[in-house]
Amino acid sequence: MAAFDPWDPDFLADPYPSYAELRARGRVQYYEPTHQWLVPHHADVSALLRDRRLGRTYQHRFTHEDFGRTAPPAGHEPFHTLNDHGMLDLEPPDHTRIRRLVSKAFTPRTVERLKPYVARLAGELVDGLVRDGGGDLLTDVAEPLPVAVIAEMLGIPEADRAPLRPWSADICGMYELNPSEDTAARAVRASVEFSDYLRELIAERRKEPGEDLISGLIAAHDEDDRLTEQEMISTAVLLLNAGHEATVNATVNGWYALFRNPGQLAALRADHSLIPTAIEELMRYDTPLQLFERWVLDEIEIDGTTIPRGAEIAMLFGSANHDPAVFRNPDRLDLTRADNPHISFSAGIHYCIGAPLARIELAASMTALLEKAPTLNLAADPNRKPNFVIRGLEGLAVTV
Repeated sequence: MAAFDPWDPDFLADPYPSYAELRARGRVQYYEPTHQWLVPHHADVSALLRDRRLGRTYQHRFTHEDFGRTAPPAGHEPFHTLNDHGMLDLEPPDHTRIRRLVSKAFTPRTVERLKPYVARLAGELVDGLVRDGGGDLLTDVAEPLPVAVIAEMLGIPEADRAPLRPWSADICGMYELNPSEDTAARAVRASVEFSDYLRELIAERRKEPGEDLISGLIAAHDEDDRLTEQEMISTAVLLLNAGHEATVNATVNGWYALFRNPGQLAALRADHSLIPTAIEELMRYDTPLQLFERWVLDEIEIDGTTIPRGAEIAMLFGSANHDPAVFRNPDRLDLTRADNPHISFSAGIHYCIGAPLARIELAASMTALLEKAPTLNLAADPNRKPNFVIRGLEGLAVTV
């Protein structure tokens, strides 16, 4: 299948023309290299995200053997223990129980209260970029902002935050297609180190609770809601990983798109009231999470093709967000696009719990950059990360 090659540098540079070919070929296609069924159309992706015949896991109903799968290598166990107890990879009732607890930290009122802190931090980071006459937008602004916000929510002391981003990057490497043994080894090491750190932090919070989310999870007194220690560790890691990966990549992907569309950037600089629709459009235009996988728990049919139990479906978010059946002129960046049902935050029970916070962070950094660095410009063409699933840049050099 020439249209889809997630290891080809040309495809990674711009997968969207290939997605158009995929959509033209039909609603579902089998991709042999990853043994997945690719779903490229918005309507199908949106429906399947809500379809309870699919699951992020199958182990609540089947063994690996029942499902025709082999268990992961024993050496990968620390990663899978960490990953499999987070709500993103759980199904009801465990997913419901954990999400109900965590959602208390993401109520509209709680998130709204964070706005001044996020705005102040974004302003300070951009001030530093301006003082230096430029720098790397990725490491100077895009990364430190969401990492600090999530770490603050979790109650991770400032002095302990340096390893958080490297741990996260190594763990997230396992979400790519067919990860290498070297990738797996790094993910396992990071899983062990991050888990050990959080186990110590949880022990401290048991003795001296604070106002943070980890203390709140420990304090949950309802037996139906109580989390095991492993669930607390996995939840904290998931919140850090998911809570900043999308925001970091949406920031740099978005600004790179703006630099390549100077007319749209000029319009945004002239009218800051475009920021809310600009954020939604930039997340649609170059989607931070390109693919979301689910297992077929009960046989389904898509456009006359039967997909059996045990199969894996790969929903192509990037393709769905460029589907002309839903988006007019989908390959055009339009910061005024009002009707924008992108699925960059997923949908259904796995809809991103931190989406409101991500929007606040993206708005804060964009506002600070527009106000404090009105002459921000691209200093050099960036290199794309050699990843497909999580789409981002290795850096974004800018001048002020």
